[in-house]
Amino acid sequence: MHIAIFGASGATGRLLTDHSLEAGHTVTALVRSPASFPFRDRVTVVQGNAFDPAAVALTVDGAQVVFSALGAKSPLRNENVLPRAVPLIIEAMRHAGVRRIIVLGAAGARPDALRNQPAWRRWVIQSLIFNTVLKWPIHDQIVQLNLLSASGLDWTMVLPPRLTNGPAHGICRIDADALPRLGSSISRSDVADFMFQQIANSEWIGKSVYLSD
Repeated sequence: MHIAIFGASGATGRLLTDHSLEAGHTVTALVRSPASFPFRDRVTVVQGNAFDPAAVALTVDGAQVVFSALGAKSPLRNENVLPRAVPLIIEAMRHAGVRRIIVLGAAGARPDALRNQPAWRRWVIQSLIFNTVLKWPIHDQIVQLNLLSASGLDWTMVLPPRLTNGPAHGICRIDADALPRLGSSISRSDVADFMFQQIANSEWIGKSVYLSD
């Protein structure tokens, strides 16, 4: 299978690239700086960024599955990454006839995210985190979810809370409706594992899904 990866040079993107190669798939990765990309000798590298329609189209061409781990680098300013990049990826997939896309999102992308949390926790997260510190990244994730929902593609958007760089635990709590109770973090490795498993899983096609430790 041939896999296209956006955000491949980021922490989660590198894990997805490694999973894909270890499983014997071929990979095309869109990266800004190939010289610093650790898998540059094992994948087809497209140099550029996800705001360039030509680079996006070249990355998607020939793929059966698309992974995206794109996101803002800084939570403190409006980088507008996903509202600019996701429409280009969707258009490139339509043009190339590629249907399956699995993306990294964030728990705050849906208004029901905190439904399972105690009242005090809902207030703290919504008021002090979603509405302030993470205001712009959450906005981007809401836009991404809306774009995918209207795309007509076979999409899955994974909605974790805070990502950590710890080792994979091999298990995680999964919920279709809201962030699991008191779920506050999850390893990037566990998230990447789950995302990779969705290649062969149709359960979450056309859906978003919450994960937590």
